[in-house]
Amino acid sequence: MAAIGSSELVVDQSAIDANGHVNNVHYIQWMQDAAMAHSASLGWPYERYVEYGATWIIRSHSIEYLHSSYAGDTLIVYTWVNQIKKFRSLRKFKFYRPADDTVIARAETLFIFCDIASGRPRSIPPEVQQVYKMVSEEDEP
Repeated sequence: MAAIGSSELVVDQSAIDANGHVNNVHYIQWMQDAAMAHSASLGWPYERYVEYGATWIIRSHSIEYLHSSYAGDTLIVYTWVNQIKKFRSLRKFKFYRPADDTVIARAETLFIFCDIASGRPRSIPPEVQQVYKMVSEEDEP
């Protein structure tokens, strides 16, 4: 069970904006993709949450862009859970370009665990909490 998930992507030309680098909205999509892949790798794909009657909704995103990324760049997206409370979870991300050993961006998303039927927050059950091993700042990639 990997506390830190990682996925690799190659930046497609379609992700490039008028400024010649990756458009901001693509980072949000990549964050969502990485979070879902990490959750699935821990045994909780989206469909399992739906069967359980719950889902994660996003309360907020924060992204700090450190460098630009361009078409053809290979990026590794690292993701991990930093904190779980009663009905919320803070997930962090790091976008890394190995070709030149550069951290492109750091980000985090605050997720709220919600009941699908009511749309209201609900407590994160122990069987969900136990699969997410907390990663402290000292252990971040």
